[in-house]
Amino acid sequence: MFENLRADIARAKWDRVGTLSQGVWKRGGWTHTLRVLLAQNTWSVIAYRFSHWAENIRIPVVRHLVLLVAVIFQRWVELWNGVFISRDAEIGPGLVVHTPYGVCIGPTRIGSNCTVGTGVLISGGSRGVGDNVYFGPGAKLIGDAKIGNNVVILANSTVITDVGDN
Repeated sequence: MFENLRADIARAKWDRVGTLSQGVWKRGGWTHTLRVLLAQNTWSVIAYRFSHWAENIRIPVVRHLVLLVAVIFQRWVELWNGVFISRDAEIGPGLVVHTPYGVCIGPTRIGSNCTVGTGVLISGGSRGVGDNVYFGPGAKLIGDAKIGNNVVILANSTVITDVGDN
């Protein structure tokens, strides 16, 4: 959990530095890390990572107690951010929710360095998403389609067939 979360936060920090012009945040440091940790989209990823980790605990009583806390925390974050990520989804390190609200990711397999915009739907029936995939605002992955590596899904696109690499 912590390795993936570190990678998520590092990628979110890099994403912010890449989009900001000259300023304090470009230099990095603890203020930049604090700003990333306080962002709404980061809390959605933290809630997913925590609930996915709690789901995989193998000690019976501890699992139920931690899972109760994780479900309450994830529902609270979903209520405020409008981002639903199923705890049964298997998402690699480097997940970035670029803009919150209207994001729904079902129980599917997603590779590393995935970026999702607002209004993205990735259905649970999909066969998977590769590494380094960008979902533009309003993009939908529906059905049993599979997305390859290094793919950009443009805004308001609906994917219903397989998309190859590159």
